[in-house]
Formats: sequence, structure tokens, C-alpha cells
Amino acid sequence: MTATEAETKDNKVSLPTLTAMVIGSMIGSGVFLLPRRFGVETGVAGALIAWTIAGAGMLMLAFVFQQLATRKPDLDAGIYAYARAGFGDYVGFNSAFGFWASACAGNTSYWVLIMATLGTLFPALFPALGDGSTVLAVIVSSVGVWLFFYLILRGVKEAAIINRIATFAKIIPILMFVVIVIIAFEADVFAGNFWGGDGNYSWSALFDQAKGTMLITVFVFMGIEGASVYSRFAKRRADVGRATVVGFLAVLSVFMLVTLSSYGVMSQSELAGAAQPSMAAVLESVVGPWGSVLIRVGVIISVLGAYLAWTLMAAEILFLPARSEDMPRFLARENANGAPVNALIMAAGLVQLLLILLVFSDDALNFMLDLTAALALIPYLLAASYALKLTITRETYSDATSLIPHMVVSAVATLYTLFLVYAAGWDHLLLSCILYAPGALLYWMARRQRGLRVFTPAEAVLFAVIVAGAVAGVVSLVTGAITI
Repeated sequence: MTATEAETKDNKVSLPTLTAMVIGSMIGSGVFLLPRRFGVETGVAGALIAWTIAGAGMLMLAFVFQQLATRKPDLDAGIYAYARAGFGDYVGFNSAFGFWASACAGNTSYWVLIMATLGTLFPALFPALGDGSTVLAVIVSSVGVWLFFYLILRGVKEAAIINRIATFAKIIPILMFVVIVIIAFEADVFAGNFWGGDGNYSWSALFDQAKGTMLITVFVFMGIEGASVYSRFAKRRADVGRATVVGFLAVLSVFMLVTLSSYGVMSQSELAGAAQPSMAAVLESVVGPWGSVLIRVGVIISVLGAYLAWTLMAAEILFLPARSEDMPRFLARENANGAPVNALIMAAGLVQLLLILLVFSDDALNFMLDLTAALALIPYLLAASYALKLTITRETYSDATSLIPHMVVSAVATLYTLFLVYAAGWDHLLLSCILYAPGALLYWMARRQRGLRVFTPAEAVLFAVIVAGAVAGVVSLVTGAITI
């Protein structure tokens, strides 16, 4: 099947399906990890500050993707296309490669959590799965990676329908958690958790607490660009922006309810010490062991659905640049079902490699969660910056009626993503460079295939900076300055 045939009306998806893709992409493992990740860092006050910052910032980012979907309907590859159009070929390539690597790192964290959850649910059957990064866990996860690979080869639309079903199925235990925990809510427990930390009530202390949660908020909101990435499958272009915003608002409500209600049934120290997925420990403290089982089953359903969505997204972000020859041509190959075969192989291959590396990690789940978020920051920053650039140059704007509001939205989104880069810290940026640097080989291949100069002088400088960061990251790992 040709690319044109794959995009016929029969392959187009509706607004509900696009919205389900966005929700399914964001509600993965992260929501089940929120109580502990917030409990380790902060109390209620810091959590409110964190969600205010993350909610406002991500809402602006959602509006950015909505703006870009309507202002630049010809850019069908989401994040990659925006970065390339705004800042050149090599920057656009790095946006695509970084987003792809982030998706693969996130998928790796999903398998770690699935294996750890299975080990807890069935300790007699799976005693050697441990925390999800043991040798047996890696072997079982590897089988799962390639089974999903063959499933997706059956076709993108079929996989999207499965993801929609999984999205609705995983919402049930999450909503049950929220309802039960709110009913069991104790005001005195909530009040005791309000300030958190060491009792320092200063603004700077609360801000530092909130800053410590920023990477997990990025992780849980990843997928906000899902409808933009899938835009070529939308029946109506306007549905892309609507699906992004509606999906975001629904997911933000769920995340805040899960986080804040947990402070009303367990102390901050208990939340900080809970095993992941910590939602299971919270519900178990209210209703007993069956609550833990319910959440852990929900984790498996949720994570498998999210894994499917993110594998699709990872393949798309390699496949679409390959169609325009910004990635090597071999990544544009489709099978008879319209599935991007080689792009899927690349995605599954990186997940496989990361799974093997995690055998040597001390805290596999948290490390992979934070790496996932850190890798996504630059692509998000570039998309927001491109939206801001459009308003500054007035491209696509004929009057100030929509220009001023759009300029404010894109400026806030840009500042927010810059803040996230700061909050991530140098260690995560250096680790990201280790993945970005070898990606230039794909860029070199694509440019050579087209007979084009590989780097402009400015792009050569950028490449040198990335390589320097990668070298610094490797040295830091070897010397122990950075640990995984």
C-alpha cells in the first residue's frame, strides 16, 4: 500500500478516537506513581504550587499545538515539522530524534513497571521479576516488546482502535480510586501534610519542593502532542487542536485528584515510603488488599495501552521525516497494512537496548522516568519557540485580533519549557546528549542520500556542543558523578 492509499478516508479517525489517543498517551504509568513521587518531594502546599505551574504551563503548550495545527495545517509531523520549519533541518532532525528517544525510554519504563507489578501480584509464579530490571524481567519484557511489534505490523488503524478500548478500560480503576479515597478523606491527615518537608514554610522552600516534582509532571503529561503527531489520520484538521485541549483538561483533573486526595489518607512519610505503584498502597490503606490488586491490574492494562500508543508515536516520528527524506529512506518503508516496518524495528530495537542496560541500574524505574522527561524537553521548547516566532514575524497573521493572545500563549509556553530545562538539571541534559550524539549518523545518511551538504557552519557548532555534552556525560558516568 502506498502512502497516499494509507491516507484515504477509510483510514481517517474521528475526534473521539483522536481524543482517546491523547488521553491514552498521557494516562500510562505516571498517574499510578504520583503519590510517592510527590510524597518524596513535598506536601500539599508544594503539590498545589507544582500542579499550578505544570497545569498552566502545559495548558499553554496544549494551546500552542492547537494554534500550530490550525495555522500550519501543512505540517503533518507534529513536533518534528515545527522545529524544522522554524529553525532548520538539523534542529528539526534533533527534535524528531529526541522525541523518538524519549518515547522509547518511556516504553522501557513501562516494561519495568509491568514486570515489577506482575512480581507483586503473583509472587509464587514470578519471584525472580524483582523490581522489574532483573535478568528474568528483561527476558520477559523483551518477548513483550517483539509481540507488540508484530501486533502493530497489522496496521496503524487497528492498533489505534485497540488503544481506544484500553483507554476506557484503564479509567475504571483510576476513577474508583478517586471516589473511594475522597470518601475516606480525613481533614486532619490532610492538614498535617499541608506544609511538608522540614516545616520550613518560606516561599523559597516551597518552590524548591515543587521544583523537585517537575520531571514527573512532564512525564505524566507527555502525549499532549499526540493528536498533532497523528494529524495525518484526522478526518478534520480542526479535530487535532480540539482533541489536544479536551484530552489535556480531562487528564489534568485526574492527576490533581489522585495526588491531592492521597494526602488525605496517608502521611507524607508513608507516601514517600510506599512501593510503586504507590496508588496501590494508598488504596490498600483504605480498603485492604483487594484495593492493591485492583490498582495493580489497572496498571498493567493502562501501561500496555500506553505502550501501544507510544510505540505508534515513536514509529511515526521516524517515518514522517523519512518520507520527506530528512531521515534515511529505509525508515519510510511500509508493509501491506501501511505500518512503517523499519521505523517500528528501530523503536523496538532501542527499547531492547535500554532494557539490557537497566540490568546495571540501581533505580531503573525512576531513572528511566526522568530520562524520558528530559529527552522531551528540547522538542517541546522548539515547538513553543516556533509558535512564538510565527507571532513575532506575523507569518499567517493578517491582523492583531488573534496575534496578541497567541503571542502571550506561545511566550508563556516557551518560558515554561525553559524553566523545565533548568529544573531537569545538568545531569539529565548530559545523559540526553549521549543519546542525541550518535543520532547524527542518521542525519548524515539522509543528507548524503540527497547529495546535500551535511552541516551548515551553525549546525556544525551545534553538533560539536552535543558531542561535547555526550563526552562529558560519559566521563561523569565513569567517574560516578552521574549515577543511574
